[in-house]
Amino acid sequence: MFKMEYCEPIPTATTTSSPNSSISPSSSPPPLPPLVVISPCAACKILRRRCADKCVLAPYFPPTEPAKFTIAHRVFGASNIIKFLQELPESQRADAVSSMVYEANARIRDPVYGCAGAICQLQKQINELQAQLAKAQAEVTNMQLQQANLAAMLCMEMAQSTTPQPNPPQPMDILVTNGNPSLVEDNNNFGSLWEPLWA
Repeated sequence: MFKMEYCEPIPTATTTSSPNSSISPSSSPPPLPPLVVISPCAACKILRRRCADKCVLAPYFPPTEPAKFTIAHRVFGASNIIKFLQELPESQRADAVSSMVYEANARIRDPVYGCAGAICQLQKQINELQAQLAKAQAEVTNMQLQQANLAAMLCMEMAQSTTPQPNPPQPMDILVTNGNPSLVEDNNNFGSLWEPLWA
């Protein structure tokens, strides 16, 4: 037979308010912190699905930019975007999303050429600017050569103006004709005196 023992009930702690203790109205319990409502990303909101904690699209399509995902989803599709991002490392996903959004915008503006049309237009502008730059550089070189030639000519003219001009020698005939003609006869007589010495 089992022996039954009697156990006294354990007294429960009851709060009794003493007449001396008074509760002040300022000692109210601390307010609860506000609940943080996590909004789904723009992709999950547009796709109308639950945004998981490890959503691949959440870091790149915030809820404040719904048009960003709408444009990319319209051209590439949500499944392709998720597939592209999962194949890339996290360090390259932001650049990939920017490229996809840019390509989607270009494809919407120009459905035929898309981003290639914008690239061709920019390349055409680069070629035109390079041609203008080459023309300007040629004109600058030509002006520099003209300036150098002009400076050389000025230096030569200044050098010629500073050097004295020598007097040209006068011929003997001019001296004879302009002076005394008897000098010719004296020279002839002087020669006749020296003839016996050379005989």
